[in-house]
Amino acid sequence: MSDFHERIGEGLVRIGTITQGQSTEILELQKKGDKRLFGEIAMSKGYINFESLISYLKNNDGSKKL
Repeated sequence: MSDFHERIGEGLVRIGTITQGQSTEILELQKKGDKRLFGEIAMSKGYINFESLISYLKNNDGSKKL
């Protein structure tokens, strides 16, 4: 098992699921006080669906925070 821990936003951008701009938008919302997890915000904005989120997590250790 790898010791490499990638933030979910970075990973989703890396694999082309979301854009850097979308990731930045979500991070800004979190900085402004949105308490939801990254994946929750991404799904609510329609950037990803539940299945793509679960697929990413399963293929990337599954131990990351949504």
